[in-house]
Amino acid sequence: MIERFTRSIIHRRFLTLLLALGVFAGLSAGVRLLEFTTDYRVFFSEDNPQLAAFESLQKTFTKVDNILFVLHPADGGVLTPQTLAALKSLTEAAWQIPHSTRVDSLTNFQHSFSQGDELVVEDLVRDPASLSSRELARVKKISLNDPRLVNQLISPEADVAGVNVTVQLPGRDPRSEVQEAVFRARELAQQVRHDNPGMDVHLTGYLMMNRAFWEASQHDLRTLVPIMFAAVAALLALLLRSWAGVFASALVVTLSISGAMGLAGWAGVKLTPASVMAPTIILTLAVANCVHILVGFFQGLRQGLARAESMTESLQVNLAPVFLTSLTTTIGFLSMNFSDTPPFRDLGNIVALGVALAFILGMTLLPALMMILPLAPPRAQAREGGAINVLGRSVVRHRSSLLWGSAAVMLLLASFIPRNELNDAFIEYFDQSIEFRRSTDYSNEHLTGIYTVEYALDAGEPGGISDPAFLAVLDRFAQWYRQQPEAVHVNSITDTMKRLNQNLHDDDPLWHRLPDKRDLAAQYLLLYEMSLPYGLDLNDRINVDKSATRLTVTLHHITSRQMLALEERARTWLRANAPVSMQVEGTGPAVMFFHLTARNVASMLPGWLGALALISLIMVAALRSVKLGLLSILPNLVPAAMAFGVWGLLVSQVGISVSMVAGMTLGVVVDDTIHFMTKYQRARRVLGKSPQEATLYAFSSVAAAMIVTTLVLLGGFLVLSLSAYEMNAAMGQMAAITIGLALATDLLFLPALLMKTEEKSHAKSSDLDAAEPASL
Repeated sequence: MIERFTRSIIHRRFLTLLLALGVFAGLSAGVRLLEFTTDYRVFFSEDNPQLAAFESLQKTFTKVDNILFVLHPADGGVLTPQTLAALKSLTEAAWQIPHSTRVDSLTNFQHSFSQGDELVVEDLVRDPASLSSRELARVKKISLNDPRLVNQLISPEADVAGVNVTVQLPGRDPRSEVQEAVFRARELAQQVRHDNPGMDVHLTGYLMMNRAFWEASQHDLRTLVPIMFAAVAALLALLLRSWAGVFASALVVTLSISGAMGLAGWAGVKLTPASVMAPTIILTLAVANCVHILVGFFQGLRQGLARAESMTESLQVNLAPVFLTSLTTTIGFLSMNFSDTPPFRDLGNIVALGVALAFILGMTLLPALMMILPLAPPRAQAREGGAINVLGRSVVRHRSSLLWGSAAVMLLLASFIPRNELNDAFIEYFDQSIEFRRSTDYSNEHLTGIYTVEYALDAGEPGGISDPAFLAVLDRFAQWYRQQPEAVHVNSITDTMKRLNQNLHDDDPLWHRLPDKRDLAAQYLLLYEMSLPYGLDLNDRINVDKSATRLTVTLHHITSRQMLALEERARTWLRANAPVSMQVEGTGPAVMFFHLTARNVASMLPGWLGALALISLIMVAALRSVKLGLLSILPNLVPAAMAFGVWGLLVSQVGISVSMVAGMTLGVVVDDTIHFMTKYQRARRVLGKSPQEATLYAFSSVAAAMIVTTLVLLGGFLVLSLSAYEMNAAMGQMAAITIGLALATDLLFLPALLMKTEEKSHAKSSDLDAAEPASL
């Protein structure tokens, strides 16, 4: 049946070529339907509890999407007429940023004070150019002593200031809406630099992060994918020494990628910074099938076979192992559907489709093309003493030392696994080449952080936020947070209430405390709200019926472990000091990301175990040997364990992309194991060779192809490691380490293990064979 199929493909080569091109043209048409999403919320599944809490908070209050301008004047002083004028001008212009709903800065900060029997609420700085030295001193005193401003809109040293723009996107076309807002913000920043020579202006905030996701992904698509194509083509040309083979492989790879991406488009998948790397991964995996088929094909030509006979032989020999490797690779990537992160589910599905399509094309289009394309005369057969055979003989000769030495190295590297720490700090998703990362680091160092923890604290009844008992607990919670080393700033309505109480007692500092009567606090709040201008109300702090308020804590750059520890301390404080209605968990993008890796590891474990079990069963069935099938598990598990040990030794920070690698590479590293063991088993069962001879046969038959495909895989994932998007870069680095260690395991440890386990049974079998004639 297999022979009839292969001969049919070869004899109907032109029909096969036309059918393949036609079908894949239809599949690839779906590429035009692909859209890119820039919203960071895409990293969280719909049932993510942190996302649900965050969306609930944003429905109650305003959204946190923002753009933060960070200004550092050349003279190092913010509180000068010139810099304050620049701040005021930027504040007014920032209202014109598309979809902006609020602009907060030092100049339009709503400062309150008493004037006789009246409460006056006005911009802190109304006319910067006319400020006298005395008035500047007053602005400085207010700015650096109001907790609502320091470490939020002005630095404690008064050398850096911020203008924060809150943005409410309509959501009809998020990518273009983000682009409009970001482009306008960049124009304003450039205008400020032009009008104020020497002034540094940095842009950060969640909208800038959304835009950075898109720009980093587009940069990778424009640079890394072409680099990878060029690198693979050069590598194939060097190793295959056939331009026809390179062209045919390139066409198979191109159609596999376009077909998979087209199917994703037809399915309505939206690309993300993670899934956009699917073409690079498909490229590396699709080439592997081509290499095994072409290596067998060119070996046949060198042995004197005709072109059609050589291809038929290669397809017959490689169909089973290539099908198995494609199947196991597909299973490994499909296991990513267990991930708690939708972009990685999409990545797994797209790559799985690409691998399946690559198998189909490798068995149809590739042989058809090789029958059509002109070929150079085959080179002479490699001499018997080639490097591969030398390696094989060395492995056989030193099998005992290799077995125990490899085991010792495996255990040593695996011992470093505990050094790894789960960490998903989303700022570190971008390297220093990304403007957003540099600007955010600058803001964190000189003004304020971007990591926030949000609390929606319920007073239990309408108007309850004016209850002195509620305000007292809220204030103690805010003060507790201000004492934590991780906190940069705490925004609480209690600071406003204290200020109002002081104002309405003739600005006496002794009255800078919370009102002790509910009706008084409610009157203060109403009076203050009526005095606020449009766009600067308290809707971002208080809900409509005044039954809940929002407390926002801004944090330094911290690790996931530090964040989770801080969150637990906060929950402990609330349980011990607050009523039940206030005992809530913090939320916000930072909290969501910091929980992401732990949730993803927990969700991926069943998928990984299921994929391992399924692949093991496939190996047992394919090899028709429970013993060999079970033995194959070890060289497939060990590379990931060693890789995580190496990572713990060199890096030690495990984000969500690194946590995905074990499942993602499980189906990839098994490929070499399958090819080696099928050749080894053929030598043992069909050719009747001893374990040592079977090992040498496997080395001479498939080791070269294993090395070639591994080099291609390493090249692909190492190119991926050049990404400016750290999530993709880390995934590429970790995958390359795993695949490299897997090759070493399959060429050194696996042969030694097979010979060790089969030597005794082979010796007994040989003794029986020798004794049988004597007994007749």
